[in-house]
Amino acid sequence: MLDTYTMRQEELPVEMRFLLKKYPRETWDVHPGFREKTKHWLGAHQMFRRVAERIRLDTEGLLNKDMALDDFAQRLSYYGGNLVGNLHGHHGWEDHSYFPELSAADPRFDAGLEVLEQDHVDLDKVLDGFTRTANRAIKLATLDPVQAYDEAAQVLTTSETIEGFLKRHLSDEEELVVPIILHHRLRG
Repeated sequence: MLDTYTMRQEELPVEMRFLLKKYPRETWDVHPGFREKTKHWLGAHQMFRRVAERIRLDTEGLLNKDMALDDFAQRLSYYGGNLVGNLHGHHGWEDHSYFPELSAADPRFDAGLEVLEQDHVDLDKVLDGFTRTANRAIKLATLDPVQAYDEAAQVLTTSETIEGFLKRHLSDEEELVVPIILHHRLRG
């Protein structure tokens, strides 16, 4: 059975990205308030994008017969576990530590925060479906290779969903959060 997911397609409204014009993305790394903690947070986002892409590319490689099923299963186990575990940890930290700090510094953050927190809830559902599908594909790699390829097709669909979700969510999150950090000189 295929799970269906509702992903937010539109970017955050302009009024929620209230400091982005004052602190455009292309100036962040030269701003004196752009510190290591913010670089690490953005680096985690880049890692999530790369790992999600790697999973999709590996799955395409399997389905195109460019990768052996055993190699795919090992890589899916490693990269899938990495992506799911780290995203859950990252979002938990944001929800319980990082976002409350930003909210206290600038209450205008709260409108965007509601959208980001709903994204986290929605992404949890997608990651749960991905985990179930990936685990089935990994098990079937040794039990029934023909069914493993069928399950890998579902892994591909779900990995594309994750990639699209992360593209929208992480970009919006960055464009809301980093300007607040720079404006209020947080995370120093």
